[in-house]
Amino acid sequence: MSERVLLTLADVTWPVRTERLLLRPATVADLKVVWSQWRRREDVAQFMTNPTRELDAYLERLGPPEKLATVLVVELHDRSAPEGRLIMDLHVRVLDSYAQTDVEEGARGTRANLGWSMDPTVHGRGLETEALRAALGICFDVLGLHRVEADCFAANEPSWRLMERVGMTRESHQRADALHRELGWVDRYAYAMLDSDWEAVPHA
Repeated sequence: MSERVLLTLADVTWPVRTERLLLRPATVADLKVVWSQWRRREDVAQFMTNPTRELDAYLERLGPPEKLATVLVVELHDRSAPEGRLIMDLHVRVLDSYAQTDVEEGARGTRANLGWSMDPTVHGRGLETEALRAALGICFDVLGLHRVEADCFAANEPSWRLMERVGMTRESHQRADALHRELGWVDRYAYAMLDSDWEAVPHA
């Protein structure tokens, strides 16, 4: 077996473009825009694992270089935003897979966990689907990952329906294993896609 080359988001040729979107690494200035435009909204924070209602706290959490290196932003480029407009942030955390110790080198950097948030004012146009497909393409086609995972509160229907639209599979329904500040103990769904699943999904 040939030795696998470990790639990171820093090895991707940026920006990555789709029909209507541009994906690129986030800057601290982008974080300020993301927070002011939608992250501070209650309807967005409702299902966030770590909602941040103060800008300084948000920048302290995601601004350090090692954290910022996992954050992408998505710009809309169409008739409504010819100069580009930030509409989404995507978090791509590359991780090691579980492995036996004698083969653990082969499991290093082979999976990713995805997270995201989006400006609610652009919902209903298929933009989140286009962006998530692009992120999966980066993970599988560029980084050469084996598996991509994401999870959400079961009550967050838009999120799990998005994962199903892009071809991810619900692998578990964990009952009352997540504590929500308003809803109490709630169920959680875990989704994943393998590299073989990605190859079988029609995509540009």
